Amino acid sequence: MSLPPLVTPADELTVDEVKRYSRHLIIPEVGMTGQKRLKNARVLCVGAGGLGSPALLYLAAAGVGTLGIVDFDVVDESNLQRQVIHGQSDVGRPKAESARDSIREINPYVTVVLHEERLDSDNAMQIFAQYDLIVDGTDNFATRYLVNDACVLLGKPYVWGSIYRFDGQASVFWAEHGPCYRCLYPEPPPPGMVPSCAEGGVLGVLCASIGSIQVNEAIKVITGIGEPLTGRLMIYDALEMSYRSVRVRKDPECPVCGKNPTITELIDYEAFCGTVSEDAQRAASGSTITATELKAMLDNDEKIFLIDVREPNEYEIVSIPGSVLIPSTSSSTGTPWSSSRRTAGSCCTARAESAAPSASRWSRTPASRTRFTWAGGSWPGSARWIRRCPHTESLLMY
Repeated sequence: MSLPPLVTPADELTVDEVKRYSRHLIIPEVGMTGQKRLKNARVLCVGAGGLGSPALLYLAAAGVGTLGIVDFDVVDESNLQRQVIHGQSDVGRPKAESARDSIREINPYVTVVLHEERLDSDNAMQIFAQYDLIVDGTDNFATRYLVNDACVLLGKPYVWGSIYRFDGQASVFWAEHGPCYRCLYPEPPPPGMVPSCAEGGVLGVLCASIGSIQVNEAIKVITGIGEPLTGRLMIYDALEMSYRSVRVRKDPECPVCGKNPTITELIDYEAFCGTVSEDAQRAASGSTITATELKAMLDNDEKIFLIDVREPNEYEIVSIPGSVLIPSTSSSTGTPWSSSRRTAGSCCTARAESAAPSASRWSRTPASRTRFTWAGGSWPGSARWIRRCPHTESLLMY
Protein backbone atom coordinates (compact mmCIF):
# COMPACT_ATOMS: atom_id res chain seq x y z
CA MET A 1 0.00 0.00 0.00
CA SER A 2 1.10 3.58 -0.62
CA LEU A 3 2.14 5.63 2.39
CA PRO A 4 2.37 9.38 2.95
CA PRO A 5 5.84 10.96 2.68
CA LEU A 6 7.81 10.55 5.90
CA VAL A 7 9.82 13.78 5.62
CA THR A 8 8.90 17.35 4.73
CA PRO A 9 10.93 18.93 1.91
CA ALA A 10 13.96 21.12 2.56
CA ASP A 11 13.66 24.77 1.59
CA GLU A 12 15.86 24.53 -1.48
CA LEU A 13 18.57 22.73 -3.42
CA THR A 14 21.76 24.56 -4.27
CA VAL A 15 22.99 24.84 -7.84
CA ASP A 16 25.65 22.21 -7.11
CA GLU A 17 23.07 19.87 -5.63
CA VAL A 18 20.85 20.28 -8.69
CA LYS A 19 23.79 19.27 -10.87
CA ARG A 20 24.65 16.30 -8.65
CA TYR A 21 21.12 14.91 -8.41
CA SER A 22 20.01 15.76 -11.95
CA ARG A 23 19.25 12.12 -12.81
CA HIS A 24 16.87 11.99 -9.86
CA LEU A 25 15.27 15.33 -10.67
CA ILE A 26 14.15 14.29 -14.14
CA ILE A 27 12.23 11.30 -12.70
CA PRO A 28 8.64 12.57 -12.34
CA GLU A 29 7.98 10.55 -9.18
CA VAL A 30 11.03 12.07 -7.46
CA GLY A 31 11.55 15.52 -8.93
CA MET A 32 12.59 18.56 -6.93
CA THR A 33 10.18 17.86 -4.10
CA GLY A 34 11.35 14.28 -3.62
CA GLN A 35 15.00 15.29 -3.66
CA LYS A 36 14.31 18.02 -1.11
CA ARG A 37 12.72 15.39 1.13
CA LEU A 38 15.86 13.26 0.83
CA LYS A 39 18.00 16.28 1.69
CA ASN A 40 15.91 16.94 4.79
CA ALA A 41 15.89 13.28 5.89
CA ARG A 42 17.79 11.93 8.88
CA VAL A 43 18.51 8.21 8.50
CA LEU A 44 20.30 5.98 11.02
CA CYS A 45 22.08 2.85 9.82
CA VAL A 46 22.59 0.27 12.55
CA GLY A 47 25.82 -1.45 11.56
CA ALA A 48 28.47 -0.59 8.98
CA GLY A 49 29.07 -4.19 7.95
CA GLY A 50 27.75 -6.40 5.17
CA LEU A 51 24.34 -4.74 4.75
CA GLY A 52 25.32 -1.37 6.16
CA SER A 53 28.15 -0.90 3.66
CA PRO A 54 26.09 -0.75 0.43
CA ALA A 55 23.19 0.88 2.28
CA LEU A 56 25.32 3.78 3.52
CA LEU A 57 27.02 4.27 0.15
CA TYR A 58 23.74 4.46 -1.78
CA LEU A 59 21.94 6.53 0.86
CA ALA A 60 24.78 9.02 0.62
CA ALA A 61 24.77 8.97 -3.18
CA ALA A 62 21.00 9.47 -3.19
CA GLY A 63 21.41 12.70 -1.22
CA VAL A 64 20.08 11.80 2.24
CA GLY A 65 21.03 14.90 4.21
CA THR A 66 22.05 13.32 7.51
CA LEU A 67 23.34 9.80 8.00
CA GLY A 68 23.91 8.33 11.44
CA ILE A 69 26.10 5.24 11.91
CA VAL A 70 25.94 2.94 14.93
CA ASP A 71 28.95 0.64 15.06
CA PHE A 72 31.61 -0.04 17.69
CA ASP A 73 33.57 -2.70 15.77
CA VAL A 74 36.85 -2.38 13.88
CA VAL A 75 37.58 -3.41 10.31
CA ASP A 76 38.98 -6.93 9.96
CA GLU A 77 40.52 -8.33 6.79
CA SER A 78 37.78 -10.97 6.60
CA ASN A 79 35.24 -8.13 6.28
CA LEU A 80 36.60 -6.94 2.95
CA GLN A 81 35.02 -9.82 1.01
CA ARG A 82 31.62 -8.13 1.37
CA GLN A 83 31.86 -4.86 3.34
CA VAL A 84 32.69 -2.66 0.38
CA ILE A 85 32.63 0.63 2.25
CA HIS A 86 35.98 -0.34 3.81
CA GLY A 87 39.36 -0.87 2.11
CA GLN A 88 42.65 -2.61 2.83
CA SER A 89 44.09 0.54 4.42
CA ASP A 90 41.14 0.61 6.85
CA VAL A 91 41.98 -2.72 8.51
CA GLY A 92 42.21 -2.08 12.24
CA ARG A 93 40.29 1.21 12.05
CA PRO A 94 36.86 1.73 13.64
CA LYS A 95 34.21 0.83 11.09
CA ALA A 96 32.20 3.97 11.81
CA GLU A 97 35.17 6.21 11.02
CA SER A 98 36.08 4.25 7.89
CA ALA A 99 32.48 4.46 6.69
CA ARG A 100 32.34 8.19 7.37
CA ASP A 101 35.43 8.80 5.22
CA SER A 102 33.99 6.76 2.35
CA ILE A 103 30.70 8.66 2.54
CA ARG A 104 32.52 11.98 2.36
CA GLU A 105 34.22 10.82 -0.82
CA ILE A 106 30.86 9.81 -2.30
CA ASN A 107 28.96 12.95 -1.28
CA PRO A 108 30.46 15.88 0.63
CA TYR A 109 27.00 17.40 1.14
CA VAL A 110 25.97 14.64 3.57
CA THR A 111 26.31 15.23 7.32
CA VAL A 112 27.62 12.08 9.04
CA VAL A 113 26.98 11.46 12.75
CA LEU A 114 28.91 8.68 14.47
CA HIS A 115 27.65 6.62 17.38
CA GLU A 116 30.67 4.49 18.21
CA GLU A 117 29.04 2.46 20.94
CA ARG A 118 27.25 -0.81 21.39
CA LEU A 119 23.53 -0.38 20.85
CA ASP A 120 21.62 -1.56 23.93
CA SER A 121 18.50 -0.92 25.95
CA ASP A 122 20.12 2.03 27.72
CA ASN A 123 20.97 4.12 24.65
CA ALA A 124 18.71 2.92 21.80
CA MET A 125 15.77 5.22 22.49
CA GLN A 126 17.96 8.30 22.83
CA ILE A 127 19.86 7.54 19.61
CA PHE A 128 16.81 6.56 17.54
CA ALA A 129 14.87 9.66 18.61
CA GLN A 130 17.26 11.81 16.57
CA TYR A 131 16.31 10.19 13.25
CA ASP A 132 13.32 9.84 10.92
CA LEU A 133 14.07 6.34 9.65
CA ILE A 134 16.20 3.40 10.78
CA VAL A 135 17.98 0.95 8.47
CA ASP A 136 18.71 -2.31 10.28
CA GLY A 137 21.93 -3.92 9.09
CA THR A 138 22.52 -6.07 12.16
CA ASP A 139 23.41 -9.76 12.17
CA ASN A 140 22.20 -10.98 15.57
CA PHE A 141 18.77 -11.59 17.00
CA ALA A 142 19.17 -9.62 20.22
CA THR A 143 19.85 -6.38 18.33
CA ARG A 144 17.10 -7.08 15.79
CA TYR A 145 14.49 -7.35 18.52
CA LEU A 146 15.96 -4.28 20.22
CA VAL A 147 15.73 -2.24 17.00
CA ASN A 148 12.16 -3.40 16.43
CA ASP A 149 10.92 -2.61 19.91
CA ALA A 150 12.62 0.78 20.04
CA CYS A 151 11.11 1.74 16.67
CA VAL A 152 7.63 0.61 17.70
CA LEU A 153 7.81 2.49 21.00
CA LEU A 154 9.03 5.63 19.24
CA GLY A 155 6.59 5.28 16.34
CA LYS A 156 9.38 5.17 13.75
CA PRO A 157 9.58 3.07 10.56
CA TYR A 158 12.59 0.92 9.83
CA VAL A 159 13.88 -1.11 6.91
CA TRP A 160 15.05 -4.60 7.81
CA GLY A 161 17.29 -6.98 5.91
CA SER A 162 18.82 -10.39 6.56
CA ILE A 163 21.31 -12.53 4.62
CA TYR A 164 22.72 -16.05 4.85
CA ARG A 165 24.83 -17.85 2.26
CA PHE A 166 22.76 -17.40 -0.95
CA ASP A 167 19.49 -16.27 0.64
CA GLY A 168 18.22 -12.87 1.63
CA GLN A 169 15.10 -11.26 3.07
CA ALA A 170 13.91 -7.68 3.39
CA SER A 171 10.87 -5.82 4.67
CA VAL A 172 9.67 -2.49 6.03
CA PHE A 173 8.27 -2.50 9.55
CA TRP A 174 6.13 0.44 10.63
CA ALA A 175 3.67 -0.44 13.38
CA GLU A 176 1.48 2.55 12.57
CA HIS A 177 0.79 1.15 9.10
CA GLY A 178 1.40 -2.59 9.39
CA PRO A 179 3.12 -5.41 11.27
CA CYS A 180 6.39 -5.28 13.17
CA TYR A 181 9.26 -7.77 13.30
CA ARG A 182 7.66 -9.57 16.25
CA CYS A 183 4.51 -10.15 14.18
CA LEU A 184 6.71 -12.03 11.73
CA TYR A 185 9.02 -13.69 14.24
CA PRO A 186 7.34 -13.70 17.68
CA GLU A 187 10.23 -15.56 19.31
CA PRO A 188 13.93 -15.94 18.55
CA PRO A 189 15.23 -19.38 17.59
CA PRO A 190 16.92 -21.48 20.28
CA PRO A 191 20.46 -20.22 21.01
CA GLY A 192 23.05 -21.57 18.60
CA MET A 193 20.54 -23.10 16.22
CA VAL A 194 21.00 -20.55 13.44
CA PRO A 195 24.58 -20.05 12.21
CA SER A 196 25.83 -16.52 11.82
CA CYS A 197 27.56 -15.39 8.63
CA ALA A 198 30.86 -16.01 10.40
CA GLU A 199 29.79 -19.61 11.05
CA GLY A 200 27.84 -20.43 7.90
CA GLY A 201 29.23 -17.95 5.40
CA VAL A 202 27.60 -15.52 2.99
CA LEU A 203 28.11 -14.74 -0.68
CA GLY A 204 29.66 -11.28 -0.66
CA VAL A 205 27.57 -9.85 -3.48
CA LEU A 206 24.38 -10.86 -1.65
CA CYS A 207 25.03 -7.96 0.73
CA ALA A 208 24.79 -5.55 -2.18
CA SER A 209 21.57 -7.17 -3.43
CA ILE A 210 19.74 -6.89 -0.12
CA GLY A 211 21.41 -3.64 0.97
CA SER A 212 20.30 -1.97 -2.28
CA ILE A 213 16.74 -3.16 -1.71
CA GLN A 214 16.86 -1.62 1.76
CA VAL A 215 17.93 1.73 0.30
CA ASN A 216 15.23 1.53 -2.36
CA GLU A 217 12.64 1.02 0.37
CA ALA A 218 14.10 3.84 2.46
CA ILE A 219 13.83 6.26 -0.48
CA LYS A 220 10.22 5.22 -1.10
CA VAL A 221 9.26 5.72 2.55
CA ILE A 222 11.02 9.10 2.79
CA THR A 223 9.54 10.50 -0.42
CA GLY A 224 6.15 8.76 -0.31
CA ILE A 225 6.44 7.15 -3.73
CA GLY A 226 5.54 3.62 -4.79
CA GLU A 227 4.42 0.85 -2.46
CA PRO A 228 6.94 0.00 0.28
CA LEU A 229 7.38 -3.52 1.64
CA THR A 230 5.14 -2.74 4.60
CA GLY A 231 3.15 -5.89 5.32
CA ARG A 232 5.24 -7.89 2.87
CA LEU A 233 8.38 -9.98 3.17
CA MET A 234 10.63 -10.08 0.12
CA ILE A 235 12.57 -13.37 -0.18
CA TYR A 236 15.53 -13.62 -2.54
CA ASP A 237 17.30 -16.78 -3.70
CA ALA A 238 20.57 -15.90 -5.43
CA LEU A 239 21.18 -19.43 -6.73
CA GLU A 240 17.83 -19.62 -8.50
CA MET A 241 17.79 -15.85 -9.12
CA SER A 242 14.25 -15.67 -7.85
CA TYR A 243 12.30 -13.14 -5.83
CA ARG A 244 9.03 -13.83 -4.12
CA SER A 245 6.84 -11.80 -1.80
CA VAL A 246 5.01 -13.15 1.23
CA ARG A 247 2.19 -11.27 2.89
CA VAL A 248 2.67 -10.58 6.59
CA ARG A 249 -0.35 -9.70 8.71
CA LYS A 250 -0.29 -7.63 11.85
CA ASP A 251 -0.63 -9.83 14.92
CA PRO A 252 -3.35 -8.44 17.21
CA GLU A 253 -1.72 -10.32 20.09
CA CYS A 254 1.77 -8.97 19.39
CA PRO A 255 3.38 -8.09 22.75
CA VAL A 256 4.75 -4.79 21.47
CA CYS A 257 2.42 -3.51 18.69
CA GLY A 258 -0.77 -5.48 19.41
CA LYS A 259 -4.05 -4.33 20.94
CA ASN A 260 -2.87 -4.94 24.49
CA PRO A 261 0.92 -4.67 24.44
CA THR A 262 2.83 -6.17 27.34
CA ILE A 263 6.19 -4.71 26.29
CA THR A 264 6.03 -0.99 27.03
CA GLU A 265 9.73 -0.39 27.54
CA LEU A 266 12.96 -1.93 26.32
CA ILE A 267 13.97 -5.22 27.96
CA ASP A 268 17.14 -7.28 28.37
CA TYR A 269 17.48 -8.62 24.83
CA GLU A 270 20.56 -10.72 25.47
CA ALA A 271 18.57 -12.63 28.08
CA PHE A 272 15.51 -12.76 25.81
CA CYS A 273 17.49 -14.34 22.96
CA GLY A 274 20.08 -16.22 24.98
CA THR A 275 18.10 -18.34 27.38
CA VAL A 276 18.86 -22.02 26.85
CA SER A 277 15.84 -24.28 27.11
CA GLU A 278 15.65 -27.08 29.66
CA ASP A 279 15.59 -29.61 26.80
CA ALA A 280 18.87 -28.21 25.46
CA GLN A 281 20.47 -28.23 28.90
CA ARG A 282 19.50 -31.86 29.44
CA ALA A 283 20.74 -32.79 25.97
CA ALA A 284 24.14 -31.23 26.58
CA SER A 285 24.54 -32.50 30.12
CA GLY A 286 27.28 -35.12 30.30
CA SER A 287 27.68 -35.33 26.53
CA THR A 288 30.16 -32.58 25.80
CA ILE A 289 33.88 -32.18 26.27
CA THR A 290 36.16 -29.18 26.04
CA ALA A 291 39.00 -28.75 23.57
CA THR A 292 41.44 -29.11 26.47
CA GLU A 293 39.90 -32.43 27.47
CA LEU A 294 40.10 -33.67 23.89
CA LYS A 295 43.76 -32.70 23.67
CA ALA A 296 44.44 -34.61 26.87
CA MET A 297 42.78 -37.69 25.38
CA LEU A 298 44.92 -37.45 22.27
CA ASP A 299 48.10 -36.82 24.26
CA ASN A 300 47.37 -39.89 26.40
CA ASP A 301 46.86 -41.94 23.25
CA GLU A 302 43.39 -42.97 24.33
CA LYS A 303 41.47 -45.14 21.90
CA ILE A 304 38.90 -42.71 20.63
CA PHE A 305 37.09 -42.38 17.35
CA LEU A 306 37.36 -38.74 16.36
CA ILE A 307 34.52 -37.58 14.12
CA ASP A 308 34.28 -34.26 12.32
CA VAL A 309 30.67 -33.44 11.33
CA ARG A 310 31.42 -30.24 9.44
CA GLU A 311 31.05 -29.91 5.70
CA PRO A 312 33.87 -31.05 3.37
CA ASN A 313 34.79 -27.47 2.44
CA GLU A 314 35.24 -26.63 6.13
CA TYR A 315 37.27 -29.79 6.72
CA GLU A 316 39.54 -28.79 3.83
CA ILE A 317 40.40 -25.50 5.53
CA VAL A 318 41.61 -27.07 8.79
CA SER A 319 41.15 -30.37 10.60
CA ILE A 320 42.53 -32.36 13.51
CA PRO A 321 44.87 -35.15 12.41
CA GLY A 322 43.22 -38.55 12.75
CA SER A 323 39.66 -37.25 12.58
CA VAL A 324 37.15 -38.88 10.26
CA LEU A 325 34.92 -36.64 8.18
CA ILE A 326 31.24 -37.62 8.37
CA PRO A 327 29.18 -34.51 7.54
CA SER A 328 26.06 -34.17 9.63
CA THR A 329 24.07 -33.37 6.49
CA SER A 330 24.76 -36.82 5.06
CA SER A 331 24.31 -38.93 8.17
CA SER A 332 21.14 -40.86 8.82
CA THR A 333 18.99 -40.70 11.92
CA GLY A 334 20.54 -42.58 14.80
CA THR A 335 24.19 -43.27 15.60
CA PRO A 336 25.97 -44.62 12.52
CA TRP A 337 29.18 -45.51 14.32
CA SER A 338 30.18 -48.60 16.22
CA SER A 339 29.79 -48.30 20.00
CA SER A 340 32.68 -50.72 20.65
CA ARG A 341 35.10 -47.84 20.94
CA ARG A 342 34.86 -44.70 23.00
CA THR A 343 33.93 -41.78 20.75
CA ALA A 344 34.78 -38.11 20.95
CA GLY A 345 35.00 -35.30 18.45
CA SER A 346 36.87 -32.26 17.41
CA CYS A 347 33.50 -30.85 16.51
CA CYS A 348 31.17 -33.46 17.97
CA THR A 349 30.76 -36.60 20.02
CA ALA A 350 29.21 -39.65 18.40
CA ARG A 351 26.21 -39.31 20.61
CA ALA A 352 23.38 -38.29 18.32
CA GLU A 353 20.26 -36.44 19.39
CA SER A 354 17.17 -36.77 17.28
CA ALA A 355 15.37 -33.49 17.71
CA ALA A 356 16.01 -29.86 18.43
CA PRO A 357 14.71 -28.24 21.62
CA SER A 358 11.05 -27.31 21.43
CA ALA A 359 10.59 -29.58 18.45
CA SER A 360 6.88 -28.84 18.41
CA ARG A 361 7.69 -25.25 17.37
CA TRP A 362 10.84 -25.75 15.35
CA SER A 363 11.74 -28.16 12.56
CA ARG A 364 14.76 -28.89 10.42
CA THR A 365 14.73 -29.37 6.65
CA PRO A 366 14.81 -32.26 5.95
CA ALA A 367 13.44 -33.70 9.17
CA SER A 368 15.63 -36.81 9.01
CA ARG A 369 18.85 -34.92 9.73
CA THR A 370 20.59 -35.63 13.00
CA ARG A 371 21.97 -33.01 15.36
CA PHE A 372 25.21 -33.69 17.22
CA THR A 373 26.63 -32.34 20.42
CA TRP A 374 30.06 -30.78 20.24
CA ALA A 375 32.44 -29.07 22.62
CA GLY A 376 30.89 -25.65 22.03
CA GLY A 377 27.19 -26.53 22.18
CA SER A 378 24.82 -27.72 19.46
CA TRP A 379 26.12 -27.65 15.90
CA PRO A 380 23.50 -27.09 13.20
CA GLY A 381 25.72 -27.84 10.22
CA SER A 382 24.40 -26.24 7.07
CA ALA A 383 20.73 -26.85 7.75
CA ARG A 384 18.28 -23.99 7.71
CA TRP A 385 16.03 -23.48 10.69
CA ILE A 386 12.51 -22.60 9.77
CA ARG A 387 9.27 -21.89 11.59
CA ARG A 388 5.68 -21.62 10.49
CA CYS A 389 4.36 -18.17 11.28
CA PRO A 390 0.55 -17.95 11.64
CA HIS A 391 0.61 -14.43 10.18
CA THR A 392 2.26 -15.29 6.86
CA GLU A 393 1.48 -17.50 3.92
CA SER A 394 4.43 -19.87 4.12
CA LEU A 395 7.40 -21.17 6.06
CA LEU A 396 10.05 -18.60 6.82
CA MET A 397 13.77 -18.99 7.29
CA TYR A 398 15.65 -17.39 10.16
